[in-house]
Amino acid sequence: MTQSTWTLHCSACAYTAPGDRLASLCPDCGQPLAVRLAPVSRDAITGDASMWRYHAALPVLPHEHRATLGEGMTPLIELPHLAAEVGVRRLWVKDEGLNPTASFKARGLCMAVTRAKALKLPGVCVPTAGNAGIALAAYAAAAGIPARVYAPATTPPPILGSIRAFGAQLELVDGHIGDAGKATMQFAKESGYFNVATVREPYRVEGMKTMGYEVAEQLGWRLPDAVVYPTGGGEGTIGIWKAFAEMLEWGWLPAGTALPKMVAAQAAGCAPLVRAFEAGADRATPWENPATHASGLRVPGPFGDRWVLRVLRESAGGAFAADEDEIRAGTFRLASTSGIDAAPEGGCGLVVAKKMVEVGLVAKDAEVVVFNTGSGASYRW
Repeated sequence: MTQSTWTLHCSACAYTAPGDRLASLCPDCGQPLAVRLAPVSRDAITGDASMWRYHAALPVLPHEHRATLGEGMTPLIELPHLAAEVGVRRLWVKDEGLNPTASFKARGLCMAVTRAKALKLPGVCVPTAGNAGIALAAYAAAAGIPARVYAPATTPPPILGSIRAFGAQLELVDGHIGDAGKATMQFAKESGYFNVATVREPYRVEGMKTMGYEVAEQLGWRLPDAVVYPTGGGEGTIGIWKAFAEMLEWGWLPAGTALPKMVAAQAAGCAPLVRAFEAGADRATPWENPATHASGLRVPGPFGDRWVLRVLRESAGGAFAADEDEIRAGTFRLASTSGIDAAPEGGCGLVVAKKMVEVGLVAKDAEVVVFNTGSGASYRW
């Protein structure tokens, strides 16, 4: 195999490793690994309107097969009427529901499956609250790799139907995504399939970071004052912050550019990161009896909790929760006044944007990007 152009670094300790090997968690401390690339010039951004225009900043060698379906470069839509309602000067919604598999998960699973193909792995598996399962099934099909998905039996039926349609073996489990995660780990040990669960391998975050690159490019190579991201497992929040730091380090942005506040949006019925952030803790305690119709936010014990909390504090950001009625109202408001097919997670983000303004986290002249992380169609049946 050609020597990789990146290295792996632990997100919590000093462990490092070459990038051309199969990697899961840090063998020294058990925390997630992160990819580190050499500086990349902005002139290297080339190609069509997909996340692969940033190929030079992604951990894929030129000769390697890309399991791609045209993911990325989703619209960034300015909504002045919602800016006025939230109480800020400008507001955009980044609509990830228009990805090939109808959510932001397409980006991360595209990268994970691409690396799995390059490493000649026998199969891949994942626990899911819904959208990650669809994405893994689709990209594994594109790469010709067997896939198994473990999902809670309460996952919305349209999502389960999509997973089956892409040919993955679907196993339903009683309980929540944490229970699905345990089943996935057991299967991976028995089968040799590689577990690509959130931040349990280093490449999903690399796909997610392209959202940060796109926001900057779509705004004319500048950054907003705050980014509101619906946060379950946390890889989107982590990836976007990683992109912002890379762009600043590599000179893609004007000198002195201020990095945005990162704000996590969670459901009040499952808000482990909000609780930990408010308590000043460096890790989250698993949420008891998680309950929310926004299934992507029903993640009671995110494995990347320490990394996410560190991002929120490094960015001088925050974490807020919305209750079920607020999420429903926010989802309907976003969809019915913009034409964006908002998922409940996106509705939660809109509600949280208003909450952060009300407590003074951002000024009223701020520019804010809110992410709609998936398609509302996946929740309707």
